[in-house]
Amino acid sequence: MTKLTLASLSILAAAALVTAGCGADMSTSSKAAARKPAAPTCPATWRPGWQQLANRIHAPVYCPAWVPSPLTGQIVGQVSFAGGGGPAVSVSKDRSYLVSLAWAEPQTGEVHVNLRGYPGRTKVPICISQDYNNGKLTSKPVPCFDDARGTVHERGITATVYTVNQDADLWHVLYAWHYRGGLYSVSEHIALPLTYKMVIANLHRMLRDMVLINPTA
Repeated sequence: MTKLTLASLSILAAAALVTAGCGADMSTSSKAAARKPAAPTCPATWRPGWQQLANRIHAPVYCPAWVPSPLTGQIVGQVSFAGGGGPAVSVSKDRSYLVSLAWAEPQTGEVHVNLRGYPGRTKVPICISQDYNNGKLTSKPVPCFDDARGTVHERGITATVYTVNQDADLWHVLYAWHYRGGLYSVSEHIALPLTYKMVIANLHRMLRDMVLINPTA
């Protein structure tokens, strides 16, 4: 598995944001605008799990209509990502949730996407960072999402790009946005077989294809 330094993540993020705004073909863009794409939908086999999650926390959640292969967005029932992983769902007492979709295969690499929600909270949560200094373990509170690198826009969502993240999002690039007084995020790990550029493309597509699921109970 290949890992990047935090500094290199920041440099790559800045370059990607600049590149994303350059080189657009105007005629192609005009044709694309004329063909308005259909709104994404949460796949029928995925929706029950996300609906259960929304009902459990009594708040909206975002179902990703697309996730990178071999992952799927099915989070209930018998799920195996090509025999090399599966989903994990955790809900805290404050109703915040983490949906982790992970696949790994020896000598091949891994694909890992996290989706989070923090109902009733707009501030970035705090994590505890631990490090050894002169043989002594030290702990300090740090933002769970840090090193903001501008914003991206997809289908009415404006998300902040973070490149220094903690806990389950360590070594991930993370997009975070607000909706109705809540904080939501999607992140992906930069690791083989994916490059940084591929991860950014995946995050844009996932953000573009987010489907809001409101609680029904």
